[in-house]
Amino acid sequence: MREYKDKKDVQQKSYFSDRFYVTPSIAKLDVSQDEIFENDIKYLTSNVNILKSYIEKEHLVIYINPVDNLKVAEILKNNLDYDMMMDISAIDYLASKGGFEIFYEFLSMRKHKRLRLKFFIQEKESINSVYGLFKMANWAEREMYDMYGIKILNHPNMKRILMPNDWQGHPLRKTYPLQGDEFAAWYEVDKIFGKEARDIIGPEIRDAAAIDRYDTTRFSRLGHEVPYGTEVTPNNEQKSSKEYVEEDGVAFIKKFKEDDTVILKERK
Repeated sequence: MREYKDKKDVQQKSYFSDRFYVTPSIAKLDVSQDEIFENDIKYLTSNVNILKSYIEKEHLVIYINPVDNLKVAEILKNNLDYDMMMDISAIDYLASKGGFEIFYEFLSMRKHKRLRLKFFIQEKESINSVYGLFKMANWAEREMYDMYGIKILNHPNMKRILMPNDWQGHPLRKTYPLQGDEFAAWYEVDKIFGKEARDIIGPEIRDAAAIDRYDTTRFSRLGHEVPYGTEVTPNNEQKSSKEYVEEDGVAFIKKFKEDDTVILKERK
């Protein structure tokens, strides 16, 4: 008999799952497999507390305490020749762990080696800025604050970089709705026309897949295009003759014949 599984939340899950699929795992190698990485770890261990380290996909991955992020970044740059910081970002683990995993990606031009520095912080915990060591951290740290709400101490200009300064919420958190919340739906209307115009204009359509067949640009209605700004309704819909394949065009493409098209009245 097939094993019973609770189906109360089945609609919240993926509609397809392969019961035989096994998620591939990436091998984590001991640091001793690479002489350069082994020497780097020995030097770091003598100066700071290293929680965990291993080699993954030819990267040296190191976990540290969050209070040591600036100190470790300084050692990596000034003592171990990791002279380029390539990326800074975070991963949302608020639901499962109550915080974020922060990672820095380093590159040593002399050694031709990559190193990934990681540490975990709680939701409202702040971290030190590394802008004084790596100028690229300026925008990256601002984006991390803007998208996740992670505050960076001693940053020269700690404010949003992608969203407006008065935006509410942080769009890359997993709890943030994909199409925005109520604030997002009314932001443009309130900002441009004022809240008193809500009943006249209506909320902003934030669904990227939404198509209005009576849109003035008419991009979704082949053969029914009209000049920009022309008001079109179901009662006065116009039809135009358009050719969508040039004469003597690509030989193996069938020429579009408008008269052969059929508009379905209902879904099959």
